[in-house]
Formats: sequence, C-alpha cells, structure tokens
Amino acid sequence: MHTPITVAEYDSWSAEQCRGIEIVDGTVVVRPSASKRRNRLARFLANALDAAAAPEWNADTDFDVRLQDVPLTNRRPDVVVYRADIIDVSPTRPEHVLLVVEVVSPGSETTDRVVKTEQYAKAGISFYWRVEQTANGVPVVYTYVLDTAARLYRDADVFTDVVKTSVPFPVEIKLSSI
Repeated sequence: MHTPITVAEYDSWSAEQCRGIEIVDGTVVVRPSASKRRNRLARFLANALDAAAAPEWNADTDFDVRLQDVPLTNRRPDVVVYRADIIDVSPTRPEHVLLVVEVVSPGSETTDRVVKTEQYAKAGISFYWRVEQTANGVPVVYTYVLDTAARLYRDADVFTDVVKTSVPFPVEIKLSSI
C-alpha cells in the first residue's frame, strides 16, 4: 500500500526532484516529456499574456500551483497568470491565480480536457484555457470562465487564428505567429 506524500515531505524536496512531476491526491504523477513545439507554444502564450496583463499580474511557465494540502495536490500548468505581489511567495495557491493554460499533448488529453478542468474549477481559479495542437501547426484555444456558484467552468470562446478577448484582460495573440 502506498503512503501519500505529505506537504512537509514534498516541501523538503529540491526543485530538481520536483521538476517533471505533479502530485495528485498524495501520489507522484510523472509528466510526459514535452516536445519542443509544446514548450515553444507555452512560452509564446506566457510572453503574450505577460505583455498584455496589467502590472498587478505576471504570466509564467513551469511552476507548481498547490490546489490542496490534504491530500496533497500540486499541478504544474503550462502557463499561469498570477498576482505579481506574490512572486516570492511559495507555494502558489489558487487564490493567487487568475488564469491557467494547459497545452494538450499526446498522453495528456484526458487529464487536460477533463481532470485538470475539474480540479482548477473546484479550486476556484477564474479562467482556464485549453490549447489543442493541430496538424497544420496553428493551435486552437478553448476558453472557459468559472461559474463560482457551481464551481465548474462554462464554455466561453474558441479561437482558431487570433485570440482576441477582453477577459480576464484585453489581449490579442496571433496564433499563426507561433
């Protein structure tokens, strides 16, 4: 039988030990290696969101968001828009986060489309974007807005060439530029 990993155990691990994993209900989940294309897409989106965000928000990649302490659940979204004033606060918690973006890759389809969607909504993160890679290289971005009463996401817009939206803040991203 497996003993769940606790917050204290996880917090004692080095950044190198935590890279490439997530903790779900106290269990280590190894994330599949990301392709260069997926990494480039995540970085491109993070840069665009960071540039468009008001000064009180930052956008970045590759760090944990602690969704719950017991059982420990840490997710590592592909892009996170978070409050700038918590840049040195660890762990990042859902109340610090405005938007998470997941780029769907082979092997992460169900997790990104179903599991993480439910977890982020339950945690109270206001906006979720799911990015699907396509054969022609231009991604499709599905956006969702949290229904706070139901603690689930409602469909918002779908973007196929240019992401142009006013929520969570005005941003325009030309997807074919990636």
